[in-house]
Amino acid sequence: MNEASGQKNIVVVGAGHVGLSLAVLLAHKHYVTAIDSDDTKVAQINSLVCPIHDDEIKHVFQNVLGGKEHLNLRAASSSDNAYLTADYIIVSVPTDYNPETNCFDCSIVESVVQEIMDSTSTATIIIKSTVPVGFTQSLNSKYQTNRILFSPEFLRESNSLHDCIYPSRIIVSYEDSSKKKAEEFAKLLLEGATDKSVEIAYMGHSEAEAVKLFSNTFLALRVSYFNELDTYAEKKGLNTGDIIKGVCMDSRIGDFYNNPSFGYGGYCLPKDTKQLLANYEDVPEKLIKAVVESNETRIDYIAERILETVKQRTNGEQEPIVGIYRLTMKTDSDSFKQSSIREVMERLKEKGVSLIIHEPVLGDITMFEDSLVVNDLEKFKNMSHLIVANRYDENLNNIIDTVYTRDLYGRD
Repeated sequence: MNEASGQKNIVVVGAGHVGLSLAVLLAHKHYVTAIDSDDTKVAQINSLVCPIHDDEIKHVFQNVLGGKEHLNLRAASSSDNAYLTADYIIVSVPTDYNPETNCFDCSIVESVVQEIMDSTSTATIIIKSTVPVGFTQSLNSKYQTNRILFSPEFLRESNSLHDCIYPSRIIVSYEDSSKKKAEEFAKLLLEGATDKSVEIAYMGHSEAEAVKLFSNTFLALRVSYFNELDTYAEKKGLNTGDIIKGVCMDSRIGDFYNNPSFGYGGYCLPKDTKQLLANYEDVPEKLIKAVVESNETRIDYIAERILETVKQRTNGEQEPIVGIYRLTMKTDSDSFKQSSIREVMERLKEKGVSLIIHEPVLGDITMFEDSLVVNDLEKFKNMSHLIVANRYDENLNNIIDTVYTRDLYGRD
């Protein structure tokens, strides 16, 4: 650390959407090492090529290349000696949900923390990965320390750096003597924020972990609510848009996060809702389980409606071909992990429906999960009896009557 300038040595483990955005944010004023096991990603970062879909990070990298900005950022595929001189080590590695154990798989987090504890007795560890309630405290107890903190992230995929610059809130956990380190880390995040008046909250480790899970489950609840509203309207022949507009005119409800979809998906919401439900094992509840089950019901319903619609179009005279337009959850995303459309596809395949896929993110891949990939858009349109789009865009305007979507705003 440069004592005179106040610069810190910071290590970020995991250079995905969360880790890379934090690394870029902090590297404007501090020395940052981003560690990732993907050698290709490491090389891209060191060459100032953004390895993820994030326009803000691309913009920063371009400015650095053009000499307009400076970043104290390097990437590496192993920790080497970076932990030894680190003031803060941010852990932002995957914690996928394991349905067999009914819990997040935190093994990567645990192995990283073990390596850190073996390397340094001074660095403060900040867990940014989403973990079960009680996880951070269990690590502090295991290592008889208080230098492992938890700071939930509230970043949107493809907008992660933007959400670091304009955070909704900053939350850092602490226990006893670690409060000073928690406050210092919060100030590091605040340095890069445009709005210096953003609210900062300090709380216990388990409370901070619960904030993350409850926040995402509420978002899933909101998605499910408007999806069930849309299901009702479609079944009853009502105008979904008019109903949603009238409902959302109430300022207590608000006109946001209300566009019907095929179900909530992506990396966070499916696993976080299930983890929260698992945390309720010995606590009475009805609502959290209903949120999880509502999403499955919506996906089942969408698959049934697609099947009914394509059968009507072909009149049972030929084998229907359903075109899947984009696998990604959002139009500005390059990720389709846990996307709801993939679950809809599974239901359709079980019914024997032939699927073809249009997804430019797949590049030159010609088959995906036993379905033909057709990235020639006009050919894709001509081959499909019905095109299914979780999110609509203008490329489908000339065949809008052939498209099944519940997207209200993409068609405006």
